[in-house]
Amino acid sequence: MDLVNSVLNVVVPPASLVMLAFAWPALTFINTCEWLYNSFFGEDMEDKVVIITGASSGIGEQIAYEYAKRKAHLVLVARRENRLWGISENARGLGAKSVLITAADVVKEADCRRFITETVNLYGRVDHLVNTASLGHTFYLEEATDTNVFPILMDINFWGNVYPTYVALPYLRQNKGRVIVNASVESWLPLPRMSLYSAAKAALVNFYETLRFEVNGDVGVTIATHGWIGTEMTGGRFMLEEGAEMQWKEEREVHASGSSVEDFAKLIVSGACRGDPYVKYPSWHDIFLLYRVFTPNVLQWTFRMVLADQGARRTSFIGTGRPLLESTSPRRQPLPESTSPRRQPLTESSSPRRQPLLEPTSSPRRRVGPVPVQQQIE
Repeated sequence: MDLVNSVLNVVVPPASLVMLAFAWPALTFINTCEWLYNSFFGEDMEDKVVIITGASSGIGEQIAYEYAKRKAHLVLVARRENRLWGISENARGLGAKSVLITAADVVKEADCRRFITETVNLYGRVDHLVNTASLGHTFYLEEATDTNVFPILMDINFWGNVYPTYVALPYLRQNKGRVIVNASVESWLPLPRMSLYSAAKAALVNFYETLRFEVNGDVGVTIATHGWIGTEMTGGRFMLEEGAEMQWKEEREVHASGSSVEDFAKLIVSGACRGDPYVKYPSWHDIFLLYRVFTPNVLQWTFRMVLADQGARRTSFIGTGRPLLESTSPRRQPLPESTSPRRQPLTESSSPRRQPLLEPTSSPRRRVGPVPVQQQIE
């Protein structure tokens, strides 16, 4: 067996590349035909029900607008309810049949059950579940001395997608619905200062790849991967504050620019309505996947040369015990010590803003917009 494996190790990689080269034109033609057919006969989202988590800003907000243009009923979920009111008004102006907003923490199964149940009670169905809640970081692992931030990153980037999917899956099966997940190219393309984020996204992609086989076509799965996107997160507008999408305060110093969030959101929604299993933006990143599989050393050498000019290491303030930089903007003031996850873990007992919200029947915060749903449908 060792001899057989030794021979296959030498023969299979180049043979596979040759076969792929010959099959590439035929595969491209088939994919193009499928894309054209699904573009003309894709899913009509009018009067369909779409739940969007992490909808208070960035990619989630733009996805809400794209579904609104398709005249869907929207359920916008985020922890920053105050941000959702303005977005809901914009969505109605773009054509959304109705908009339900709900404040919830997607890393809590109880909160996920609440807004899924609320949606089913109101609309009677769930057609698309779009998971966009995400939390990035730009610190070196060896510099983090407070590991309380580690589970926070993993919770939001992984469990914040798994819990809503787990709860919504039975309802999605009833209508041949679809789950859309916002992943990242860092799930397989390693970049420095993003170790935990990359690990969470890799776990996320593998989870949904496996789920795709488990549901056996009863529920569609669209995995969207992107490169550097110019969102509020990359722009450094978020800090340790309310919201499923947060940014460490020290990252406000990073002035990053990226591809258009609007373009990526449009591709995600179009791909989901066509039934595409993958949405990639930009798609040329895929070539690096071949290098990683067949010539990993070349990829490592290339990255080391490219990243060698990035300058000296900048110590991260997260988890190192060093004070955060003071903000010049009133809306960016640091939270009190008692609520900062940098000082203590976010637990039910230590963080009042993570307490379970009221049930839908008794909560004054769960509201449909000014126009009743029945009137909007008519």
